[in-house]
Amino acid sequence: MNKKLFITAALVATCLQAGAQTLAKEFKPSSEANPISPCVFCADPTAVDYNGRLYVYGSNDNQQYIKNGKTGGNGYGDIKSLVVFSTADMVNWTFHGTIDVGKLCSSWGWRFAASWAPSVVRRTNANGEDEFFLYFANSGGSVGVLKASSPIGPWTSPLKKPMIDGDTPGVRPCNWIFDPGAVVNENGEAWIAFGGGDPQASGSKLMPGNSRIAKLNASMTGLDGSAVNMPAPYLFEASELNIIGGRFVYTYNTSWSDRDDWSSYAKSNGQPAPSTCSMCYMVSDTPLVPDSWTYRGEYVPNEGNFGMGWGNNHTHLHKFKGKYYLLYHSVLLEQSMKGAGAMDSDASGYRSIGVDEATVNESTQTINKMTLTRVGVSANGTLNPYQQQEAETMATCGGISYEDFSNITKNTSISTLGNDASANMQVRMSAGSWTMMRYVDFGTNGASKLHLRAKGEGTVEFRIGRKGAKAAATFNISSSDMNDYTVDVDATKFSGARTIYIVVSEGTNVYLDAWKATETQTDGIREMETSQPVERQCYDLSGRRLPDNTQHQGIVIEQYTDENGEKHIRKRM
Repeated sequence: MNKKLFITAALVATCLQAGAQTLAKEFKPSSEANPISPCVFCADPTAVDYNGRLYVYGSNDNQQYIKNGKTGGNGYGDIKSLVVFSTADMVNWTFHGTIDVGKLCSSWGWRFAASWAPSVVRRTNANGEDEFFLYFANSGGSVGVLKASSPIGPWTSPLKKPMIDGDTPGVRPCNWIFDPGAVVNENGEAWIAFGGGDPQASGSKLMPGNSRIAKLNASMTGLDGSAVNMPAPYLFEASELNIIGGRFVYTYNTSWSDRDDWSSYAKSNGQPAPSTCSMCYMVSDTPLVPDSWTYRGEYVPNEGNFGMGWGNNHTHLHKFKGKYYLLYHSVLLEQSMKGAGAMDSDASGYRSIGVDEATVNESTQTINKMTLTRVGVSANGTLNPYQQQEAETMATCGGISYEDFSNITKNTSISTLGNDASANMQVRMSAGSWTMMRYVDFGTNGASKLHLRAKGEGTVEFRIGRKGAKAAATFNISSSDMNDYTVDVDATKFSGARTIYIVVSEGTNVYLDAWKATETQTDGIREMETSQPVERQCYDLSGRRLPDNTQHQGIVIEQYTDENGEKHIRKRM
């Protein structure tokens, strides 16, 4: 009898094991916040906050990775686009796609080479309109600028050539004219720092002579006067500017050279020599007066950059929702993928953006020395499920790809990406693929319905707490075009702050566009309905307005106002 029970139990266990779903591997642990993207290589971060969201831009290392056939070292030369992410809570990040800089700057001809290390700023013009300016390193020889009225574009190139090059007054001699760092004060005046490389013939290891700063003109697309040299000890690259407590704070990355001449630096202010490839900073009241800059030391010592060896870094300091954050890059994602056997062992130098909280004394402009971590930051807010959430919003994932992002081909001279890439972002999934969102706050009432916009053939499940948990809501998807699906859910399960997994349990080539929830109706509170368009406008994927009743093949972007006066945006066929 006991033997029969044992055999029966073993058979049941075997059947359960055979029926268990194999979920895709995660390369960013669910419990950690770094890197910000679980599947996109990117570096050299910059950021701007707008309408309660932090928008982060970076060099598109993933383009070089694809160009190299997903192997070999990162040579940077084929990076001709920039990535864009955003967050409202610092743990769930929306991938907005890429800015095709090569396409935007095609009028430059031979003058355009690459797009690295961006710096973004926002200002309000004389008409009260918001303007965004995105400066980038055109390889190591010049600095370009893009302009937009929104943080996700569409972007344009206001010039037919680089904004800064070797012929710009005050620039020569400067080995590398790159790595711009811009800042705008409360009056709308702007400055830009740039430069780097090995010491000039007239310079030294201590003072290479390659750091430049200049004031930007009223258009923000040229300089107001000549650039001047900043006396930044051991400068190598990665210039950034902030204004903290009314004073200018300049940050940069130091060189690999030895520090045997540190004792000759009269303005060391008792600070020890910075470690090689560390992040240092200086402070000034009058940025265009070289002698006004005070050296403050290193705030990020070189600690190996998560196994990157003695590699350099590029940081951006930003205050968001009352806290200071330091954005930087590492090779955490590369390490994780190699450790799982998902990346060629010969591939190297493909970076990923991370973020840690920084401690800054605004009154003294002091940045406390800090250590970069794998765990990263805690949530600074929650995700609202009662607002439409793009499928590209996630804390981590497994087995997904972005439809537009995967269209970067090896022929990078002719990009297949649209200018406003965010308009065409969809998440492609198959059986075992999943995404995860942290701190999704359904409130005390909970949700009564879930809405999902998707296409393909398959089953999509919403799971709570664990990606291997039993489905709390199930969508059966069957459509060749993007379609809206709705299911009723148990409000007791979808209440409070939850970790939500969206899992494809069956199917191939299932595309997710967006999702949202409807809050449970209570006395005196109207149940949220799926909004219907009242007034609408349609645009193609390049941002061009389509005339009413125009027949357009493929996906269009529909902006509309519902019967309650609320504005929405969605993609449709």
